[in-house]
Amino acid sequence: MRTLSKALRACRLCFVALLVLCAGPVVYCQFQHFITVQGDKLMDGDRELRFISVNIPNLHYVEDYLPFSSTNPWRLPDEFEIRDALTTVKQMGGKVARIYVFSVKRQDDTPDIIRHVQAPGEFNEGAFRAFDMVLQVANEVGIRLIIPFVDNWRWWGGRGEYAAFRGKTKDDFWTDRQVIDDFEETIAFVINRTNTLTGIPYKEDKAILAWETGNELEPPFIWTREIAAFVKSLDRNHLLLEGTHAKELSQEALDDPNLDILSTHHYRDPNASLQYIVKNRQLTKGRKPYIIGEYGIVPAEDIRILTDTIIKEGLAGGMIWSLRTRNREGGFYHHYEYSKVAAYRWPGFPSGELYDERLVLSMLHEKAWQIDGITAPWLPIPSAPELIDIKDVGEISWKGSPGATSYTVERKTDQDTSWTVVSDAADESRFQYRPLFNDETAEIGQTCYYRLKAKNGSGASGYSNVVGPVPVTTKKSVDEMENFDGVFQKDGSLQLLTYQDIRRAKEDWSRLSGSAGSYVVYKVPDRTVEFQVDALAAEADREILLLTSADGQTFVQADPGKEVFSFGGNDYRFFHAIRFRLTSFPPGTAYVKVVLDGKVQIGRIEYRYR
Repeated sequence: MRTLSKALRACRLCFVALLVLCAGPVVYCQFQHFITVQGDKLMDGDRELRFISVNIPNLHYVEDYLPFSSTNPWRLPDEFEIRDALTTVKQMGGKVARIYVFSVKRQDDTPDIIRHVQAPGEFNEGAFRAFDMVLQVANEVGIRLIIPFVDNWRWWGGRGEYAAFRGKTKDDFWTDRQVIDDFEETIAFVINRTNTLTGIPYKEDKAILAWETGNELEPPFIWTREIAAFVKSLDRNHLLLEGTHAKELSQEALDDPNLDILSTHHYRDPNASLQYIVKNRQLTKGRKPYIIGEYGIVPAEDIRILTDTIIKEGLAGGMIWSLRTRNREGGFYHHYEYSKVAAYRWPGFPSGELYDERLVLSMLHEKAWQIDGITAPWLPIPSAPELIDIKDVGEISWKGSPGATSYTVERKTDQDTSWTVVSDAADESRFQYRPLFNDETAEIGQTCYYRLKAKNGSGASGYSNVVGPVPVTTKKSVDEMENFDGVFQKDGSLQLLTYQDIRRAKEDWSRLSGSAGSYVVYKVPDRTVEFQVDALAAEADREILLLTSADGQTFVQADPGKEVFSFGGNDYRFFHAIRFRLTSFPPGTAYVKVVLDGKVQIGRIEYRYR
């Protein structure tokens, strides 16, 4: 009895310790163990951990905030976006996600850009509080994270920016004592930080699978050896992954006792990638776990072959590049890569057919379970979405549900006793950084209420919140330039664009271009109160002509207002976003002609009427 009593007391102490680790707003923790290494295997307690999963660059820091009127593409994610991303990984069958690096202030940053590292030893608390939320949700959902410290490249600020703080060049990052000390100060700050939401120090957080020396680094190994030893001097709980920009593993990395996991990244030539992977795996057998940290941006069948190789050869895991999350303002964040491939949006949508989005994600879902010898389950029925406040029936958006493929939108007026379905297949992926739905069937003078539910092949969710009353004072007709169906007349050399210039065009997947003098004509209602053209151009002084007509024959040039939205210096050379808005119309106006100047792309035309 005395022995049993001691055992019960010990269990109670263990339970109390677990509650402490999961203290604060966290409802529960999914993890009992830190991940460890046993030979060439990753271990979760006494069970081997293997995974097929994804990179989520935007999980902790958004680089793709690109509404038409935005002038800063960077922002911090909120809890909805973080939870959506990690719940998505869970649905896919992933157990692990790799994020991108901690951002570093660049010399060309505008004052409104937030970075994690502002200067040597200076860190942005708001950015790290967002990362606190990432770790809290990862514990709740049950996703382990791989976290690289610094980038080889300049996109988010990296080694070159650390060096620039001290007036040095990017290659001095590897050798200059002051710059190395600055970087080690960042590492120490991160590892020793205590999460403001959970009270758990990062170095004691089991949601962290591993730190990574950096993303695609190209250092002399003496630098890697020092950084690896420094990380281990601060944190013996977590594993450390070598973040190198190489397709072949080095003997030095295999031999270094402070590097626990080795990885390579593979793009482009899939046949060469296969050869490297098999060769690297032979080197690591029995010695260290080996993962593919990034792969993809090749045809779907090649992704399948690479994934099958990861499983067959006994690698610890692999992560596709990349997944983008939902946007708290509705729809998704979007990121075009190259070679007609964009970031994936779970579970895949018709708008992603150009790069086989649905096929690739379905395959990854299958393989994420297959790596454990399990058949993938059906997708769960989506949770209920959340309607965002509606001020205009032409601009309806919602926070979507992981796993949803479409939505049913319903409306009721003050006079109705039941709800009317106004769309049974609303698609949150179709338009980029725009309202998700325009209710063109609402009638002027009505007062409307809206609700919706999410759907996929497994069924439909419960209903969202109800939003209303929404008075209908005007209606809107929108042309997203997908085709010419909304055009009354056109002439000239016109072309509908999709992936061409898409990143520069703020990820707008459907635009119209044309030679100088090309035009489109719209037949508008006689009570039109506004006609708006959203255009994109390399020069902010580009113009288009707007002309009005009562008979469609004789046109008179109008004088629209013009507003320009421009980014500061940026690596993508984003186009200027130019909005032309006409709010005054001659009596009897029935037609509006839009004339291109040959150097603009039109992303959207809308007109509002009473």
